[in-house]
Amino acid sequence: MPFARATLTESAQRFVDRVLALSPKLAIFDCDGTLWSGDAGADFFYFEIERGLVTPEVAKWALARYDGYVAGTVDELTICGEMVTMHDGIAEEAIRTLVREFFRTLIEPRIFPEMQELTRRLASGGCELWAVSSTNNWVIEEAVPHFGIGVDHVLAATVEIENGRASKRLLRVPTDELKASAIQEVVRRPVDAVFGNSIHDLAMLEMTANPFVINPTPELEKIARERNWTVYQPRG
Repeated sequence: MPFARATLTESAQRFVDRVLALSPKLAIFDCDGTLWSGDAGADFFYFEIERGLVTPEVAKWALARYDGYVAGTVDELTICGEMVTMHDGIAEEAIRTLVREFFRTLIEPRIFPEMQELTRRLASGGCELWAVSSTNNWVIEEAVPHFGIGVDHVLAATVEIENGRASKRLLRVPTDELKASAIQEVVRRPVDAVFGNSIHDLAMLEMTANPFVINPTPELEKIARERNWTVYQPRG
């Protein structure tokens, strides 16, 4: 699909040009906090509960589990898996319909223009792009066409679909070292550039000679500065 060129600030344009100058053939992008601001996984979690996509019983259980995650009693891998398996028995089309509204109203306005410009220009130049995220695949698959990334190039938290409905059987939850493992398992080639924003992206950032730390959390920024990695803060 044709894309209009974004109008970027001088610093944003310098960043885009710096990446393009590397002429990468394969680039990997985290999504939440890297391609747009905020956590789309958490935002959709609350959005779907408010809209009644899951039953009140499931909502009550899930909210308690997420509170446990915030308090540090439920780990990252577990909560990311539960935030997708909580859809057990729900028609996938109902999920995707709500995701379309969610993305249009809450996430699309938060896209970092320079990241969208960068991914689109990389794609148009023949670079193979992949999106790797611990957010559910429905949200990520809705988002990636806006960045020139194919929905078949998404590695996200995913469950098996049976007869058009989500199940409890997890296929993948890419977070921390499992992001790197998913890339090794599915992409199977050396990666020219990786973009991420949090400590959960560290393992995949270490896979490349060209790690780019975007909109970083303090923990990742400290590591990036120590290793002399490129750190870039979008204005958005």
